[in-house]
Amino acid sequence: MRTACRIGILKDVSKYHLSAMKDYILSKAKFDADTAIILGSGMGAFADRLNNLTNISYSDIPGYPLSTVKGHSGELSIGSIKNISLIVAKGRFHYYEGYDMDTITLPVRLFHSLGVKKLIITNAAGSLSLSLPPGQMMIIDSHMDCTFRDSLFVPKKHNSKKYHDPSYIRKAFNCSEKIGISISKGTYCWTMGPAYETPDEVSFFQSIGGHAVGMSTVPEIQQAAELDMKILAMSTITNYAAGIINKPLSHEEVIQVSSQVKDDFASLLTEIIMTI
Repeated sequence: MRTACRIGILKDVSKYHLSAMKDYILSKAKFDADTAIILGSGMGAFADRLNNLTNISYSDIPGYPLSTVKGHSGELSIGSIKNISLIVAKGRFHYYEGYDMDTITLPVRLFHSLGVKKLIITNAAGSLSLSLPPGQMMIIDSHMDCTFRDSLFVPKKHNSKKYHDPSYIRKAFNCSEKIGISISKGTYCWTMGPAYETPDEVSFFQSIGGHAVGMSTVPEIQQAAELDMKILAMSTITNYAAGIINKPLSHEEVIQVSSQVKDDFASLLTEIIMTI
């Protein structure tokens, strides 16, 4: 008997009915994409650049949960960019919203049921270093589960190919050089939220090799890897984490910085889509 995995419930024991969701989506839009994107806080404007665009509200999809966080509009966008078909999630689900892992990872399983093989996961994240300023984009080449939900041991760094494909990472850097946008790479630390990290927590994340911190992405990476999807994950750095500089943290700053870099973000993401 298959049981719940560490990040949540496996697809064959999920409480969600993927077939009904899939059928509804296919009734609303022609779909032949093998690439999906999950957009982070304040990044939904990218989907508006798609051609032949169809937007499907989460509230219209049978049994689909709703995004409750500002900056996540709660729509699936289906269309194309540079003649490449895409499905884009404008809004994700977080542990701090009260959702379980089955719900948080639902979009990944839905994409997989629709035939998606390549997944680009984006997020807004806090920097753990002065050398990684707000506005910078960081390709995630490893991650750590820093939620301490079921272990008090020091988080393990995960950087294997199944989570962070080296060929995709190389292609992302080639794309950034081609269009003249500077990016970095580093380790993403996942926390539960909803509160921002304390200065002491930030110091701990620094000491174990973290570069950025946020409240999403890792469950989606792990679910996609379980389904043998190819994955590229990237952060837009929207603020310094607590204690790095003497400035209070706010979600408004996250949305503001995401908006300020939306053109560079869209240019880089478009180039990556055309390359992977």
